[in-house]
Amino acid sequence: MTDLPPPDARSSPSTARNRGPLLEVLGPRLPARGLVLEVAAGAGEHAVHFAAALPDLRWQPTDADDGALASIEAWRRHAGLENLLEPLRLDASAPDGWPVNRAEAVVSINMIHISPWAASEGLMAGAGRVLPPGAGLFLYGPFIEADVPTAPSNLAFDESLKARNPAWGIRRVDALAALGDAQGLSLTERIAMPANNLVLVFRKG
Repeated sequence: MTDLPPPDARSSPSTARNRGPLLEVLGPRLPARGLVLEVAAGAGEHAVHFAAALPDLRWQPTDADDGALASIEAWRRHAGLENLLEPLRLDASAPDGWPVNRAEAVVSINMIHISPWAASEGLMAGAGRVLPPGAGLFLYGPFIEADVPTAPSNLAFDESLKARNPAWGIRRVDALAALGDAQGLSLTERIAMPANNLVLVFRKG
C-alpha cells in the first residue's frame, strides 16, 4: 500500500503530520485486543494507519457524512487490512442510535471543535454506554484549559471556526470533564501534543 490516495478517497496533510505522534500515545494505552470505535473518522487515513500498526485490534471507523464514508471505504479497500472494518454511519449527537453496542476503546480525532456542543454531549453519553469498566475514550485536538494560557494560534483558530459556524469552537477541558463525569467517565490523562494540541484520556469507572 502506498500513501497516495486511491480514487474517491480524501487526504489531509495534517493527518500525515499527526498520525505518528498519535500512534505513539495511543498504542501503549489502547487494549491489546478487541474493538476500537473511531467516531468521526473523516477521510479514513488515521484508521488505515492505526489498523496497520495495531493488527490485534479490530478498528471500526464511523462517520455521519456520506463523502467521509466513501473516502473511508476507498482507503479500506486500498489498504486491504483484515482488521479494518467497513465504515458505519454514526451520528455522535444521537448516542441511542449508535450501530455499535460495545467497544474496548473509543477514539475521536479533531471532531469536538468542528461540531455542535450536542455532538460532545452525545459522544460522552455513547462512550459511557458502549465502554466496559476501565476502558478509555481518547480525544485529540485543540482545547482550552482554565490554568494554561491558550496559544495565539488556537485563539485565532477558534475565531475562524465560529465565523464558519457559530455552533463550532474550541472546547474547554473542564466542560468536557463535567460531561464525562455525568456519564461515568473520568478524565485521567492530559497529554501535550505537537502544534498546541492535546490528547485527553477518559476512563470508564
